[in-house]
Amino acid sequence: MFRRQIVVLIVVLVTAMALRVATGVWWQSRLPARFGFGDSHSYWTLGNAIAHGEPYEYGENRVFRAPGYPLLLAPLFLVSGDPPVLWARAESALLATLAVAAVAWLGGTLFGPRVALVSAGIVACYPGAVILGAMVLSEAPFSALMTAQLAAWSAAATAGSRRRSARLALLAGLLGGAATLTRPSWLLFTPLALPLGFIGGPFRRRLSESAWILAGLVVVMTPWVVRNWLVPVCLVPTTLQVGASLYDGLGPQATGASDMRFVERFRQEELQTPVGPAAKPLECRLDERLRREALRWAFGHPGEAIRLSLAKLARMWNLWPNDKAFSSWPIRLVVLFTYMPLGILGIMGAARTIGRGWPYWLCWLPAAYVTLLHVVFVSSVRYREPAMLPLAVAAAGAICALWDKGVSLKPKAD
Repeated sequence: MFRRQIVVLIVVLVTAMALRVATGVWWQSRLPARFGFGDSHSYWTLGNAIAHGEPYEYGENRVFRAPGYPLLLAPLFLVSGDPPVLWARAESALLATLAVAAVAWLGGTLFGPRVALVSAGIVACYPGAVILGAMVLSEAPFSALMTAQLAAWSAAATAGSRRRSARLALLAGLLGGAATLTRPSWLLFTPLALPLGFIGGPFRRRLSESAWILAGLVVVMTPWVVRNWLVPVCLVPTTLQVGASLYDGLGPQATGASDMRFVERFRQEELQTPVGPAAKPLECRLDERLRREALRWAFGHPGEAIRLSLAKLARMWNLWPNDKAFSSWPIRLVVLFTYMPLGILGIMGAARTIGRGWPYWLCWLPAAYVTLLHVVFVSSVRYREPAMLPLAVAAAGAICALWDKGVSLKPKAD
């Protein structure tokens, strides 16, 4: 039986890889330029810089992007000085397939092998996850690292021995740090989720797990934080784009979507502001100024800030993409009839297991976290997709439970 499950999982993973590679090839053939998203160029440039030993800078910015995804792109430039973009898309497809494997790990840990296979099958074919595996964006590696962190964390909470629990908790912390360096918005998830593990759980064991998780997180994050302190001479745990991102979501121009054209205006104003010889570098000052302006506007216009939050909530969980480039009715219907069932079943699965406590909450906590995060910052359907992966585990649990209930209601043969 175990061998059969392994064969099925391999088939699921091969299918997931094939779908993502095919989507990447199709997407590249439709683009008039190398990339479809502006963010891709910055990752590409920084990956090239790492590979060739050049300063880790994007334009004048030395802390523009965390190094997680550029480090993964760097080997492509070592193989070829100017690699085809399809290589990066193939790498994303591989990383997104590893995310499917991590979903199986999480589902197997919480519910058993059958849910592991069902959840992996769902994610392998789910269009939102397939598309992430075709883009030159940080979501593909982040999805793999985030889901693996959740799987290791749940395995640590259910491990039979304290030694194994400690090892898995340390692994969860290391993966959480790597996920944060790939997607900096993940920074607060681990410290915010840790206290929830103490609810209804053995205190000493949870304390030990928390210590190991935090140790792993610190080990991975410290080199980047130290580098940022030495290079721009200011303390930066992730990047210096937090201020710009905050003003993008909370400012007089904000709509809920991203439009960073205001940055250049603030940059020019900051350049014209007299500063002393001991002043912080420009990117540090610009980040701090944008944070202040965003918070000043939000506190001065609370009604508008609340309205924006509701608009961003609607954008995050919209039934179809907000972007006009993906607004054709065939795409809308595909998203609608895949996202809606997964979302409903995920909510059902989460409600069914909420009484079991930790670590089942790890299936829906990422969705809650990204929701709270993006009602403040800008919002998009794209940002919800990584959180749909652990939610698929809850959905698979609900599917298997409904199936068992239906089977048990069938009349027995005479």
